[in-house]
Amino acid sequence: MIAFSLFIVDDEDTIRRTLSIALEGRYRLADFQDAESAIEAARTDRPDLVLLDIGLPGMSGIEALPVFKRMDPGILVIVITAYEDVKSVVSAMKHGAYDYVVKPLNLDTLEVSIRNALESIRLKKEVQLLQERYLRENLPCFMGESDTIHDVMDYVGKIAGSPDTPVLILGETGTGKELIASAIHYRSPNFHGPLVSVNCAAIPRELIESELFGYEKGAFSGASAGGKKGLVEQADGGTLFLDEVGDLSLEAQAKLLRFLEEGEYYRVGGTRKFTVRARVVSATNKNLEDLIRKGLFREDLYYRLAVARVEIPSLTARRDDIVPIAMTFLLEFSRKFDKPFSGISPDAREALKNHRWKGNVRELRNFVERGVLVGKGPEMTLKDLGFEERPIIEDGPLSAEEVLHPFVPPEGVDLRRAHDTLDMHIFREALHKTGGNETQAAQLLRINYHTFRYRRKKLGL
Repeated sequence: MIAFSLFIVDDEDTIRRTLSIALEGRYRLADFQDAESAIEAARTDRPDLVLLDIGLPGMSGIEALPVFKRMDPGILVIVITAYEDVKSVVSAMKHGAYDYVVKPLNLDTLEVSIRNALESIRLKKEVQLLQERYLRENLPCFMGESDTIHDVMDYVGKIAGSPDTPVLILGETGTGKELIASAIHYRSPNFHGPLVSVNCAAIPRELIESELFGYEKGAFSGASAGGKKGLVEQADGGTLFLDEVGDLSLEAQAKLLRFLEEGEYYRVGGTRKFTVRARVVSATNKNLEDLIRKGLFREDLYYRLAVARVEIPSLTARRDDIVPIAMTFLLEFSRKFDKPFSGISPDAREALKNHRWKGNVRELRNFVERGVLVGKGPEMTLKDLGFEERPIIEDGPLSAEEVLHPFVPPEGVDLRRAHDTLDMHIFREALHKTGGNETQAAQLLRINYHTFRYRRKKLGL
């Protein structure tokens, strides 16, 4: 059950006592005889609703109202006035008051106003609870231990709050770009609206415009007799996710740019202007800057799409996350296939961490699903995963000479240790060349800042 907090701000003791008695037991109440003390209390304990007298000593209710709204636009205010002063009431409503009541107070009328105000707050709080539950239940691939992915998800939380800001998600195939798009949508004020996804690479270039923006009757041969809504129109009030945006034709790019800049577009074959409000989240595993240089992608569109950029590190760049993610999939598929798996054997864990996951999280998911299907449990083994058993050589760290001029002895070599040693030399050199500046060092190595910081920490530099 959602509990609501109410502030009563009135300089008359009788009014405060009367309201406190009438509302007691149903809300968390606090009363104040001046606006200044109520504002100070709201800084640490935000109320859902403020019953605010206009004629207060010191700061008036009209002056205090915008202070509450600047503090938190979600705070609702019902103003109380000693007489029906139209000028004061109009001023209060312009400053964002939800409603007003006139003294002497009619408690029945006041309670109706309070219930209506709190109903709108209740809906917002329920949406927030649904958002939180969705995120807990639907983002298992981003459960992990690495600082890198925690930084990414923190950033996603910050940018999601703006319902209109375009976001560009960059990352290798299989890193979970669609999950990040989903996280942005379900953490945003657009949560109540639709999340419409389109894979730009899967739609023929000659149809992408009509799919995105729709078409009118008779726009082209084979067009539906009644025309068709486009995906942009379907996303009104929500989020449009353009996966593989680098595959859009230049013509479609031009229309998309117009929509991003003006929120307007025309259906194919139509002259009627449509206006839609939707956030555009796009994703690609291509280097858009290279496509711009080749004349295949509009530079102005790139900057419009990338108002906020999210770079997802590869799974190999965050090895600490591999086993936790694998365990999440293991439990998921154990339930799905009714298998008794409860863990992963030590040698299988090591193999998972050492494997080069070219397909990232998607490849890991497929490995684990196969392992659950063919294995018996309760532990997943190397054989279940399809890895050959190999001896692990414990020779200690390799020298720089051994790494730069490698020699593979008959007994084998620890490739992961060789990679770590080479990384250590390269990271030290990059930091030396940039005077210890991590951002510049990351750019020098052509990796994102979060991956650089995570790898530096792992290497103990």
